[in-house]
Amino acid sequence: MESSAYGASLAGGAFDLWSFLKQPQTIARLFSWLFSIVVFASILSEGYINPAGQPTTKCMFDGSDSACSFGIGVGILAFLACVIFIILDAFFHQISNAKERKYIVLVDLVFSAVWTFLWFVCFCVLANKWSKSVQTGVPADAARAVVAFSFFSTASWGLLTVFAYRRYRQGLADVGLGYNDPVSDHTSPYPSAYAGAPDGYQQSPFTPASAGENAYQPPAY
Repeated sequence: MESSAYGASLAGGAFDLWSFLKQPQTIARLFSWLFSIVVFASILSEGYINPAGQPTTKCMFDGSDSACSFGIGVGILAFLACVIFIILDAFFHQISNAKERKYIVLVDLVFSAVWTFLWFVCFCVLANKWSKSVQTGVPADAARAVVAFSFFSTASWGLLTVFAYRRYRQGLADVGLGYNDPVSDHTSPYPSAYAGAPDGYQQSPFTPASAGENAYQPPAY
């Protein structure tokens, strides 16, 4: 049996917090988590302004409320996803079922790829809107921070996609080299005493059927 499956040790190993925090994938998730906070918090706190002569607030990115809403939505969902995946990574080594590990890695791979694309779209939209913005009183520092950290998020989630893909490929290699799922594998090289007769069982030679005509007969009185 291999010593690992899908990039993590088999179930039963002790959890080392310091080693977990030093893993490149954990570092990338923490940065992605931080970048998402900067994006949606900046938009929520300073992204809506009151243009002169208008009673309603407008998005600082050229008055496009949809651009602000898109940045907030992508940022909040990325924040929640990072928290969930960090928890799953922390308990990943305690999952003994190889199929469950595979599903977690696949979800991580798909979600990371999708959010890499969404962050890239978010960066392009916000950068384009900011370049066209002519509103006065716009918090320029906050707007630049949102655009910059959207770009950083694109890079960090792209890195997470690469890590998830590598872990998925490593898991396929582990299975190909003979990794057996300790939960689903019920085979055993030893016959069970309670499962009936094992293969190749033969009847004892000392039974009446094999004795034939010379078998002992009780006398008749």
